[in-house]
Amino acid sequence: MRTLELASAIGPDLIALRRRLHQIPELGMSLPLTQQAVLQALAGLDLEITLGKSLSSVVAVLRGRGTATGAGVDPVGVERPVVLLRGDMDALPVTEDLPLDFVSQHQGLMHACGHDLHVAGLVGAARILHELRDELEGDVVFMFQPGEEGPGGAKPMIDEGLLDVAGRRVDAAYALHVYSSEHPLGTWFGRPGPLMAAADEVKVRVVGEGGHGSQPFRAKDPIPVACEIVVALQTLVTRQFDVFDPVVVTVGKFAGGTKDNIIPDDAVFEATLRSLSERARAEMAEKIELLATSLAQAHGLIAEVEYLPGYPVTVNDEDEYAFAKDTIVDVFGPDRYVHQRNPEMGAEDFAFVGQEVPSAYVNLSACPAADFASEPDNHSPRADFDDSVVPDGAALLAELALRRLRQLAAPERTASSS
Repeated sequence: MRTLELASAIGPDLIALRRRLHQIPELGMSLPLTQQAVLQALAGLDLEITLGKSLSSVVAVLRGRGTATGAGVDPVGVERPVVLLRGDMDALPVTEDLPLDFVSQHQGLMHACGHDLHVAGLVGAARILHELRDELEGDVVFMFQPGEEGPGGAKPMIDEGLLDVAGRRVDAAYALHVYSSEHPLGTWFGRPGPLMAAADEVKVRVVGEGGHGSQPFRAKDPIPVACEIVVALQTLVTRQFDVFDPVVVTVGKFAGGTKDNIIPDDAVFEATLRSLSERARAEMAEKIELLATSLAQAHGLIAEVEYLPGYPVTVNDEDEYAFAKDTIVDVFGPDRYVHQRNPEMGAEDFAFVGQEVPSAYVNLSACPAADFASEPDNHSPRADFDDSVVPDGAALLAELALRRLRQLAAPERTASSS
């Protein structure tokens, strides 16, 4: 298979790129060093490149030269299909604790989620497809995205015209993610439908009246009320939400007071909210506000609730995921694929792309250890990724684009040959 052959040939270059990126991790939306490294890696390819205005994104368009007719021209009136491939570029505020000879050179920052592998894989896909552009029956958009770990780069890229940059709307989109544990090295896994949760945030401020700790009846103590709300949130989850449409509420920050014998004026807490459907997501926002304000009122206090919507649910389109799975099995063999039974409660801003166009998101284990079940997870300072999988990631992305454009260019041909 040509994609695998080409990926293998450029594999050393892609791994070298990954290791170079690993040494220069950057956070959020401004990634000047990473952006420059991507541009250097794409130099010499016949691409139409657009840089982000509000963020350090790179969007590259490759025009395929293949046609459904094989005659060098498309049928009259037929628009060329467009497929999008995505790789996220940002790192995390984690201090690396790995004995690597290419360890992070930026203090307190680390590619602890494998985005350096994603970038190298997407560069590889661009190089492979450029080599095969005479067979490419449409156009490919390469999406190099900042800010996946927050505050979210996909939405501003869409707002800046990402999905129409090729001259017409993207028909399908694909992304992959590497994992440092859970599965043996080289294993692909995923599922159709909801894959990752929506991630929202709520901030609650309980307002009372401060006073002396020895005379709480002369004050309005916000701390026990805030504590009561925190505990009640867990009952809310188990008693008002369907166990088969789960939600998770985790309070990760709680603050109030300055000294043991001083009742403060207020107490605040912040929680992350995870859900797997838009219905549960909307209900959770409404019910948390009602719960907090009502409990505070019952004690004669006030609760101020600020709900901050984040990433929506990441949903794999049924047809696009079936296509991606079939491609994985065909290219790498059935032994390399495992069905993911349940969604995960982590979140991903590729969900914004999936809201606009049919998409599929697949996972790949880059776990270097045989004892994969006990290895540190993504985001750990000891999360280790075996970059030998980078050529496989590049080959899959390229193969998805080639095959899907072929289907979109001539669906009747695909149907008759299946």
